[in-house]
Amino acid sequence: MQRHSYEIFKRIFDVCASSVLLLLLSPLFLAIFIALKIENPKAPVIYVSKRVGRYYKVFGFIKFRSMRPDADKMLAQMQHLNQYKTDEPKTERIFNKPLKHNEIQLLSDEGWMPESQILEAERRSNEKPFLKISNDPRITRVGHFIRNTSIDELPQLINVLRGDMSLVGNRPLPLYEAEQLTTDETVERFCAPAGITGLWQVTDRGKKGVSADSRKQLDVEYARRYSLALDFWILFKTPLAALQSDNV
Repeated sequence: MQRHSYEIFKRIFDVCASSVLLLLLSPLFLAIFIALKIENPKAPVIYVSKRVGRYYKVFGFIKFRSMRPDADKMLAQMQHLNQYKTDEPKTERIFNKPLKHNEIQLLSDEGWMPESQILEAERRSNEKPFLKISNDPRITRVGHFIRNTSIDELPQLINVLRGDMSLVGNRPLPLYEAEQLTTDETVERFCAPAGITGLWQVTDRGKKGVSADSRKQLDVEYARRYSLALDFWILFKTPLAALQSDNV
């Protein structure tokens, strides 16, 4: 019953707060609209992408456009810039390890290989689902400003009003990231509401060298212990966290 009351209060607070904020911020929305149109008259001002929220619900995630219109097409060429990576040897080295005594060999795309090496390669391919690029070349000049001040996130107040998200929760993920978080250790993050701000944002956002494991652990931690007290603590910490110094 206590959790049910929390959910009701959280929704009422979300609706009231997002409505007031949308009204108060409307002059800022207009200014950003004009700035983005001056920078690139042909590009859309609003960017909508498919995101995965609570209980794997897919919805249209609304942001001010901060990147070039062809940013998604450039993504595959920029994986080497991803900050969410480990210091472990590259995958190629896995396949040069000596064969253990009586170890089973399996047929893979690379030919016949020891079973342990194939399993290790699969584990490493799934351990970095998040993408974070410092000084991302896809970001426009206006985009740098609205991202570093988190103004680009403000249209998500519409998502909150519609019930797709909450003010506080775990970050809704792109489809390609969410589909990799289906293990027993990570699926729990999707039991919490999706949010504009959350435990990860006020703890690690904007920091260089942050691991993907750290972000996943923070998401799971919030899903396990979210409460009104924690939500208000996160909201209190959000303004300082929003002014990040690293261009990510």
